[in-house]
Amino acid sequence: MNLTPCLCSVHTHTTLCDGKGTPEEMAAAAYAAGVRYYGFSGHSFSPNPADFGYSLPPDTTEYRRKVLALRDEYAGRMEILLGIEWDSWTPGDPVGYDYWIGSVHAVRDADGGYCAVDNTPEIFRECLERVFRGDALAMTEAYYRGVAEMAARKPTILGHIDLVTKYGESHAFFDEASPRYRRAALDALHAVDPSATLLEINTGAMSRGWRSTPYPARFLLEAWRGMGGRIIITSDTHHPGTILHGYREAVTAARAAGFRDCTLLTAAGQLECPLPPE
Repeated sequence: MNLTPCLCSVHTHTTLCDGKGTPEEMAAAAYAAGVRYYGFSGHSFSPNPADFGYSLPPDTTEYRRKVLALRDEYAGRMEILLGIEWDSWTPGDPVGYDYWIGSVHAVRDADGGYCAVDNTPEIFRECLERVFRGDALAMTEAYYRGVAEMAARKPTILGHIDLVTKYGESHAFFDEASPRYRRAALDALHAVDPSATLLEINTGAMSRGWRSTPYPARFLLEAWRGMGGRIIITSDTHHPGTILHGYREAVTAARAAGFRDCTLLTAAGQLECPLPPE
């Protein structure tokens, strides 16, 4: 088998959290798309009311049962990995998974409450005004402090590191070229251990119409390459039709930052895979 990034899709969601396809539908779509290393990564339970209906329940028994049943069903044809996207608000640590994605989706307000950065532009603006008095760079600094804390836990994959920029193409909340912004982002990146964690090039906001390019920004990818870090391409898919959405653009972004290889997750471990030519 010739290795290509399109063989692997491991940041995925189903109707068991906030996805639009059942586990069975997502696995079938992945196999039909040529994926041979497919990972389920449902959102971990969050105690925040705003997340109810968007995450797995505290008891993941049913989630595990369905994923492992599909592993048996596709044995010999497609490897099924049991993963989870572990939110910074989820208590405890992920145990008993093949891999885990560490992600930050919110910052804390002054009362220790929940302030989402990726729900809607309106919610982002409300949080910005209510908690940070309109100082968007202070909000990004709070977000990246959370990313640094997550990175210190050494997840298998660090999820969409600059998610706070999700609405940057449609709403100019802050300047991504600002030295203050870039300092906060780079401080968080330098909290990541390149020997323990993969940085994902994530195309999820592209498939949902919020961005024309994947996360993260080029300056972060270039800094990560300078740190000796490795990358994995993911679609953060929530729909059977977007299993490999944006992979071509992700390869272009990786090559522009100087990468020539990416990593695939398999049942036997991590495989290095050459990036295809543009």
